[in-house]
Amino acid sequence: MEVGQVVKGKVVEILKFGANIELEDGEKAFVHISKIAPTYVKSVSDHLSLGQEIEGKIVGKTRDGKWELTLKDTSANSSEGKSEEKKVNNDFEKKLAKFMKDSDRKLSEYRRRLDKKRGKKERR
Repeated sequence: MEVGQVVKGKVVEILKFGANIELEDGEKAFVHISKIAPTYVKSVSDHLSLGQEIEGKIVGKTRDGKWELTLKDTSANSSEGKSEEKKVNNDFEKKLAKFMKDSDRKLSEYRRRLDKKRGKKERR
């Protein structure tokens, strides 16, 4: 096996910070929580379950000699991740647009109140 190679395996242990994987050839591998999905992963168990078959790309070796995998860059996961990322971006853009609209409205109201206190005519 070598770095960059796509391999298949099965999730054998879910940890707080990642998951241990048993590869098809019996070797051990590890996926860190930051390499599970292209978006933020709060809990490993939200994305992986015991016994689940996965496909990952080898990115190196861990200190204890296991293969280190990423699930982000595999073809099966990348299209799913991109659609999820696009949804997150759209949600963010909608929230940002609403925030900007509310902010402009509140700033305008504040300026009108300030102008009234100073005795100036209302702006149009």
